[in-house]
Amino acid sequence: MPDGYQLTHTYTMGIFDFFKKNNDSGRLDAKGLRDAVLQFIKEELQQLDGGEGNLLSGLAIFVYPEEEVRFIYEAALYRGHPEKIREEIQRIADNFALNLPEGWKLAVEYVDELPEGCIRRENIRTGLKLQMASVTAAATPLAKNATLRILKGTAEQDEYQLQTGLKRLNIGRGHQLQASDGSFRTNHLSFPDDPAYEANKYISRQHAHIEWDEQALSFKLYADEGGVPPGNKTKIKSAADESVHKLNSTQVGYTLKDADQIILGDVAILEFSLN
Repeated sequence: MPDGYQLTHTYTMGIFDFFKKNNDSGRLDAKGLRDAVLQFIKEELQQLDGGEGNLLSGLAIFVYPEEEVRFIYEAALYRGHPEKIREEIQRIADNFALNLPEGWKLAVEYVDELPEGCIRRENIRTGLKLQMASVTAAATPLAKNATLRILKGTAEQDEYQLQTGLKRLNIGRGHQLQASDGSFRTNHLSFPDDPAYEANKYISRQHAHIEWDEQALSFKLYADEGGVPPGNKTKIKSAADESVHKLNSTQVGYTLKDADQIILGDVAILEFSLN
Protein backbone atom coordinates (compact mmCIF):
# COMPACT_ATOMS: atom_id res chain seq x y z
CA MET A 1 0.00 0.00 0.00
CA PRO A 2 1.58 3.34 -1.00
CA ASP A 3 2.55 5.86 1.68
CA GLY A 4 -0.14 8.41 2.39
CA TYR A 5 -3.03 6.22 1.23
CA GLN A 6 -4.51 6.14 4.70
CA LEU A 7 -3.60 8.27 7.69
CA THR A 8 -3.22 6.82 11.15
CA HIS A 9 -3.32 8.36 14.62
CA THR A 10 0.26 9.51 14.15
CA TYR A 11 -0.96 12.31 11.86
CA THR A 12 -1.88 15.72 13.27
CA MET A 13 -4.71 15.10 15.72
CA GLY A 14 -6.82 18.13 14.78
CA ILE A 15 -7.32 17.16 11.16
CA PHE A 16 -7.54 13.45 12.00
CA ASP A 17 -10.30 14.14 14.51
CA PHE A 18 -12.19 16.19 11.95
CA PHE A 19 -12.25 13.41 9.39
CA LYS A 20 -12.95 10.77 12.02
CA LYS A 21 -16.15 12.65 12.84
CA ASN A 22 -17.11 12.92 9.18
CA ASN A 23 -16.46 9.42 7.91
CA ASP A 24 -16.17 5.94 9.33
CA SER A 25 -12.51 5.32 8.58
CA GLY A 26 -11.04 8.67 9.53
CA ARG A 27 -9.18 8.64 6.19
CA LEU A 28 -8.16 12.01 4.77
CA ASP A 29 -9.22 12.05 1.11
CA ALA A 30 -9.38 14.80 -1.49
CA LYS A 31 -13.16 14.93 -1.78
CA GLY A 32 -13.71 15.06 1.97
CA LEU A 33 -11.09 17.78 2.34
CA ARG A 34 -12.58 19.78 -0.54
CA ASP A 35 -16.05 19.57 1.03
CA ALA A 36 -14.65 20.78 4.36
CA VAL A 37 -12.86 23.75 2.77
CA LEU A 38 -15.96 24.69 0.77
CA GLN A 39 -18.11 24.47 3.90
CA PHE A 40 -15.66 26.86 5.62
CA ILE A 41 -15.88 29.28 2.68
CA LYS A 42 -19.67 29.03 2.57
CA GLU A 43 -19.99 29.94 6.25
CA GLU A 44 -17.84 33.03 5.73
CA LEU A 45 -19.55 34.13 2.51
CA GLN A 46 -22.94 33.88 4.21
CA GLN A 47 -21.84 36.77 6.40
CA LEU A 48 -22.07 38.94 3.27
CA ASP A 49 -25.83 38.39 3.05
CA GLY A 50 -26.59 42.08 3.35
CA GLY A 51 -25.78 43.44 -0.07
CA GLU A 52 -22.03 43.41 0.59
CA GLY A 53 -21.31 40.50 -1.74
CA ASN A 54 -20.87 42.86 -4.66
CA LEU A 55 -17.95 44.49 -2.84
CA LEU A 56 -15.87 41.28 -2.80
CA SER A 57 -12.90 41.85 -5.09
CA GLY A 58 -10.96 38.73 -4.20
CA LEU A 59 -10.74 35.65 -2.00
CA ALA A 60 -7.47 34.06 -0.92
CA ILE A 61 -7.24 30.49 0.40
CA PHE A 62 -4.15 29.67 2.47
CA VAL A 63 -3.27 26.08 3.33
CA TYR A 64 -0.35 24.77 5.37
CA PRO A 65 -0.43 20.97 5.11
CA GLU A 66 2.28 18.68 6.39
CA GLU A 67 4.50 17.61 3.54
CA GLU A 68 3.39 13.96 3.48
CA VAL A 69 -0.22 14.91 2.74
CA ARG A 70 0.33 17.98 0.57
CA PHE A 71 -0.62 15.97 -2.52
CA ILE A 72 -4.11 15.44 -1.03
CA TYR A 73 -4.56 19.21 -0.61
CA GLU A 74 -3.36 19.76 -4.17
CA ALA A 75 -5.92 17.28 -5.47
CA ALA A 76 -8.69 18.73 -3.29
CA LEU A 77 -8.04 22.29 -4.50
CA TYR A 78 -7.45 21.35 -8.13
CA ARG A 79 -3.75 22.19 -8.29
CA GLY A 80 -3.05 23.80 -11.66
CA HIS A 81 -6.76 24.40 -12.33
CA PRO A 82 -7.89 27.12 -9.89
CA GLU A 83 -10.86 27.92 -12.14
CA LYS A 84 -12.50 24.68 -10.94
CA ILE A 85 -12.51 25.64 -7.26
CA ARG A 86 -13.59 29.15 -8.26
CA GLU A 87 -16.59 27.67 -10.09
CA GLU A 88 -17.60 25.76 -6.96
CA ILE A 89 -17.32 28.88 -4.81
CA GLN A 90 -19.33 30.87 -7.35
CA ARG A 91 -22.01 28.18 -7.22
CA ILE A 92 -22.22 28.61 -3.43
CA ALA A 93 -22.54 32.38 -3.84
CA ASP A 94 -25.27 31.97 -6.46
CA ASN A 95 -27.22 29.61 -4.20
CA PHE A 96 -27.30 32.30 -1.50
CA ALA A 97 -27.91 35.21 -3.94
CA LEU A 98 -24.76 37.00 -2.78
CA ASN A 99 -24.29 38.82 -6.10
CA LEU A 100 -20.50 38.57 -6.29
CA PRO A 101 -19.05 40.88 -8.94
CA GLU A 102 -18.19 39.22 -12.24
CA GLY A 103 -14.46 39.81 -12.01
CA TRP A 104 -13.71 38.65 -8.46
CA LYS A 105 -10.31 36.94 -8.10
CA LEU A 106 -9.29 33.71 -6.38
CA ALA A 107 -5.84 32.84 -5.07
CA VAL A 108 -4.76 29.51 -3.54
CA GLU A 109 -1.47 29.66 -1.66
CA TYR A 110 0.56 26.99 0.11
CA VAL A 111 2.33 28.50 3.11
CA ASP A 112 4.43 27.44 6.09
CA GLU A 113 2.11 29.28 8.47
CA LEU A 114 -1.07 31.28 8.13
CA PRO A 115 -0.58 35.02 7.57
CA GLU A 116 -1.78 37.58 10.09
CA GLY A 117 -5.34 38.78 9.73
CA CYS A 118 -6.78 35.76 7.98
CA ILE A 119 -9.80 33.77 9.17
CA ARG A 120 -8.56 30.44 10.50
CA ARG A 121 -9.91 26.91 10.53
CA GLU A 122 -7.17 25.01 12.33
CA ASN A 123 -8.72 21.55 12.07
CA ILE A 124 -8.33 21.58 8.28
CA ARG A 125 -5.15 23.72 8.33
CA THR A 126 -6.74 26.38 6.18
CA GLY A 127 -7.15 30.16 6.31
CA LEU A 128 -9.17 32.70 4.32
CA LYS A 129 -8.88 36.35 3.46
CA LEU A 130 -11.79 38.21 1.90
CA GLN A 131 -10.64 41.27 -0.02
CA MET A 132 -13.35 43.93 -0.18
CA ALA A 133 -13.36 46.79 -2.65
CA SER A 134 -13.32 50.21 -1.03
CA VAL A 135 -16.44 52.29 -1.44
CA THR A 136 -15.70 55.85 -2.49
CA ALA A 137 -17.80 58.96 -2.80
CA ALA A 138 -17.68 58.55 -6.57
CA ALA A 139 -19.19 55.08 -6.34
CA THR A 140 -21.76 56.03 -3.69
CA PRO A 141 -23.11 59.56 -4.12
CA LEU A 142 -23.31 61.51 -0.88
CA ALA A 143 -26.96 62.25 -0.06
CA LYS A 144 -27.85 65.04 2.32
CA ASN A 145 -30.82 63.08 3.57
CA ALA A 146 -33.21 60.26 2.84
CA THR A 147 -36.86 59.44 3.43
CA LEU A 148 -38.59 56.38 4.80
CA ARG A 149 -42.18 56.18 3.62
CA ILE A 150 -44.70 53.68 5.01
CA LEU A 151 -46.16 51.67 2.12
CA LYS A 152 -47.88 49.05 4.24
CA GLY A 153 -48.67 48.92 7.94
CA THR A 154 -49.51 51.50 10.59
CA ALA A 155 -46.74 53.57 12.14
CA GLU A 156 -46.96 56.77 14.17
CA GLN A 157 -46.06 58.80 11.04
CA ASP A 158 -46.43 58.24 7.31
CA GLU A 159 -42.88 59.45 6.57
CA TYR A 160 -39.59 59.74 8.43
CA GLN A 161 -36.55 61.81 7.48
CA LEU A 162 -32.97 60.49 7.78
CA GLN A 163 -30.06 62.92 7.94
CA THR A 164 -26.43 62.31 6.93
CA GLY A 165 -24.46 61.53 10.09
CA LEU A 166 -27.42 59.73 11.69
CA LYS A 167 -26.16 57.85 14.74
CA ARG A 168 -29.07 55.46 15.09
CA LEU A 169 -32.77 55.31 14.22
CA ASN A 170 -34.49 52.48 16.08
CA ILE A 171 -37.44 50.69 14.48
CA GLY A 172 -39.93 48.62 16.45
CA ARG A 173 -43.32 48.20 18.11
CA GLY A 174 -44.07 50.72 20.81
CA HIS A 175 -42.35 54.04 21.41
CA GLN A 176 -40.29 53.19 24.50
CA LEU A 177 -39.48 49.95 26.28
CA GLN A 178 -37.10 48.46 28.79
CA ALA A 179 -34.57 46.07 27.28
CA SER A 180 -33.46 42.80 28.87
CA ASP A 181 -30.31 44.48 30.25
CA GLY A 182 -32.43 47.04 32.12
CA SER A 183 -31.74 49.95 29.78
CA PHE A 184 -34.49 51.86 27.98
CA ARG A 185 -34.84 51.85 24.20
CA THR A 186 -36.67 54.51 22.24
CA ASN A 187 -38.10 53.51 18.88
CA HIS A 188 -37.81 56.60 16.72
CA LEU A 189 -39.85 54.89 14.00
CA SER A 190 -42.52 53.16 16.02
CA PHE A 191 -45.57 51.05 15.29
CA PRO A 192 -48.35 51.54 17.88
CA ASP A 193 -48.55 48.79 20.47
CA ASP A 194 -52.33 48.84 20.41
CA PRO A 195 -54.82 45.95 20.01
CA ALA A 196 -56.55 48.07 17.38
CA TYR A 197 -53.57 47.40 15.09
CA GLU A 198 -53.42 43.62 15.36
CA ALA A 199 -50.86 43.15 12.57
CA ASN A 200 -48.31 45.18 14.53
CA LYS A 201 -47.85 42.26 16.93
CA TYR A 202 -45.65 40.66 14.25
CA ILE A 203 -43.21 43.56 14.53
CA SER A 204 -40.73 43.12 17.36
CA ARG A 205 -40.22 45.77 20.02
CA GLN A 206 -36.52 45.64 19.11
CA HIS A 207 -36.81 44.90 15.41
CA ALA A 208 -34.15 46.86 13.51
CA HIS A 209 -32.24 50.12 13.25
CA ILE A 210 -30.63 52.34 10.61
CA GLU A 211 -27.22 54.00 10.92
CA TRP A 212 -25.16 56.31 8.72
CA ASP A 213 -21.91 54.62 7.64
CA GLU A 214 -19.33 57.39 7.36
CA GLN A 215 -16.76 55.23 5.57
CA ALA A 216 -19.19 53.90 2.95
CA LEU A 217 -21.12 57.20 2.76
CA SER A 218 -24.42 55.36 2.94
CA PHE A 219 -27.30 54.43 5.24
CA LYS A 220 -27.21 50.86 6.56
CA LEU A 221 -30.00 48.73 7.92
CA TYR A 222 -29.28 46.32 10.78
CA ALA A 223 -31.61 43.74 12.28
CA ASP A 224 -31.83 43.85 16.08
CA GLU A 225 -32.45 41.02 18.53
CA GLY A 226 -36.14 40.65 17.67
CA GLY A 227 -35.67 40.98 13.92
CA VAL A 228 -33.55 37.88 13.27
CA PRO A 229 -34.52 34.19 13.32
CA PRO A 230 -36.08 32.54 15.24
CA GLY A 231 -37.93 35.81 15.96
CA ASN A 232 -39.65 38.08 13.49
CA LYS A 233 -38.09 38.67 10.10
CA THR A 234 -36.25 41.58 8.53
CA LYS A 235 -35.98 41.54 4.74
CA ILE A 236 -35.08 43.94 1.94
CA LYS A 237 -36.47 43.87 -1.58
CA SER A 238 -33.88 45.35 -3.89
CA ALA A 239 -35.13 48.00 -6.30
CA ALA A 240 -32.33 47.09 -8.72
CA ASP A 241 -33.40 43.52 -9.49
CA GLU A 242 -36.31 42.79 -7.10
CA SER A 243 -34.25 40.15 -5.28
CA VAL A 244 -35.03 39.66 -1.58
CA HIS A 245 -32.30 39.68 1.07
CA LYS A 246 -32.85 38.33 4.59
CA LEU A 247 -30.93 39.68 7.57
CA ASN A 248 -29.89 36.68 9.66
CA SER A 249 -27.33 38.41 11.88
CA THR A 250 -27.37 41.51 14.07
CA GLN A 251 -23.73 42.15 13.13
CA VAL A 252 -23.98 42.43 9.33
CA GLY A 253 -25.71 45.50 7.92
CA TYR A 254 -27.34 46.01 4.53
CA THR A 255 -26.45 49.08 2.47
CA LEU A 256 -29.73 50.72 1.51
CA LYS A 257 -30.12 51.95 -2.04
CA ASP A 258 -32.66 54.28 -3.57
CA ALA A 259 -36.18 52.75 -3.76
CA ASP A 260 -35.27 49.64 -1.74
CA GLN A 261 -38.16 48.26 0.32
CA ILE A 262 -37.71 47.19 3.96
CA ILE A 263 -40.07 44.39 5.01
CA LEU A 264 -40.76 43.88 8.73
CA GLY A 265 -42.42 40.70 9.94
CA ASP A 266 -44.15 40.39 6.55
CA VAL A 267 -46.75 42.93 7.75
CA ALA A 268 -45.07 46.30 7.23
CA ILE A 269 -43.21 47.70 4.22
CA LEU A 270 -41.06 50.85 4.26
CA GLU A 271 -39.69 52.47 1.11
CA PHE A 272 -36.23 54.04 1.35
CA SER A 273 -35.60 57.03 -0.93
CA LEU A 274 -32.47 59.15 -1.30
CA ASN A 275 -33.12 62.88 -1.55
